[in-house]
Amino acid sequence: MNTNKTARTLLIPALLLAISSCGKKDEPKAPGNAAPPPPMVSVITVAPEQVTNISELPGRVEAVRTAEVRARVGGIVQRRHFNEGSEVRAGQPLYQLDPAPYMATVASAQASVGQAEANVTRAEANLAQATTKVNRYRNLVESNAVSKQEFDDLSSAQKLAAADVSAARAAVDTARAALDTAKLNLSWANVSAPISGRIGRTLITEGALVTANDTHALAVIQQLDPIYITLSQSSVEMARLREIMTQSGRNGVKAKLTLVMEDGRPYPQPGQLLFSEAVVDPQSSSVILRAQFPNPQRTLLPGMYVRVRVEQGVRPGTITVPQQAVMRTADGSMVMTVDAEGKVAPRPVKTDGAYGSNWIIGSGLKAGDTVIVEGLQKVKPGAPVKPLPWTPAGAPAAPGSPAAGAMPPAAGPAAAAAPNATPTKE
Repeated sequence: MNTNKTARTLLIPALLLAISSCGKKDEPKAPGNAAPPPPMVSVITVAPEQVTNISELPGRVEAVRTAEVRARVGGIVQRRHFNEGSEVRAGQPLYQLDPAPYMATVASAQASVGQAEANVTRAEANLAQATTKVNRYRNLVESNAVSKQEFDDLSSAQKLAAADVSAARAAVDTARAALDTAKLNLSWANVSAPISGRIGRTLITEGALVTANDTHALAVIQQLDPIYITLSQSSVEMARLREIMTQSGRNGVKAKLTLVMEDGRPYPQPGQLLFSEAVVDPQSSSVILRAQFPNPQRTLLPGMYVRVRVEQGVRPGTITVPQQAVMRTADGSMVMTVDAEGKVAPRPVKTDGAYGSNWIIGSGLKAGDTVIVEGLQKVKPGAPVKPLPWTPAGAPAAPGSPAAGAMPPAAGPAAAAAPNATPTKE
């Protein structure tokens, strides 16, 4: 009995140990012991390309010519001959001042001219009479028929008559000048446009009194075709832009100027830079230059803010990356690359301007480098990643890419329940 009891006592622990061993074979490994899968990132492979040299300058629209309409003589405004905001021609009548005072002045000047001309006729007649007497008495004085004193008196009278003729003729010239002035003032009573262009609103109404050389303008006319774009640029960029334009002249390739409106739409007409208009702003030390664009439809109005893009030639062998791939740090610009081992490697770069939605890389990258575009927030230097081709916005996403919303290859119900579980191999 004791022997059987002892045997049963030893058998029970052995059975429990066997059952426990069998159960351990079927248990899965603890989730925390497996390494997480590398994150997926969207990448591009850097390849040199040809890009267009583009310089973009901010500017403001200005009229080619601006003239303030002013009255040269005073008077009451009787009529206005234009519609506000319309196109006017040089010499077109704009305002009519009361001409009555100037018409009276013209009539008076004409009478003065007639009186002066009559005085000339009288003086010429006196001169002719004195000349005849002198010629008659010259023969008589030689024969002592008349005294020498009488002949001298006649000669003096002749000279006085000649002086009267000269004075009368000068008076005629003065009277005619006064008549011309009176006629000019009469013509100025009709205020005309000094230049062709678009006239703004009238700054004075009928019945108002204007004076000569008044500081207040009657209206303003602006010539809008062609139109000026006043640009501001640093001296360094100005030298670079001038070099580009010089090279274009030597190569026979004409630079293209594109104007971008305030709403981002391109202006359909090309323009040209006017380097002869370049001046230096003494306050900001920046260079002020002008571009000229045709404006037949009057689309561009003075005061508008626009941008001018100068496109000239191509730059071969240029490396560009999407702007979202470049990170700005205190030490400069940087991109994240994927090395041959599939690990993240930071790379400092130097940007050299924008090209569309990309940055032009001046240094730091070479052909064949793999640059991370999307998924930068999930990576850190030295960590492994799973690179997938990057698809630009608006293009169909590649299957399995993060943009397509695909799960990792092992994703499924088990992975969703245990994110740290090791994915199964396909």
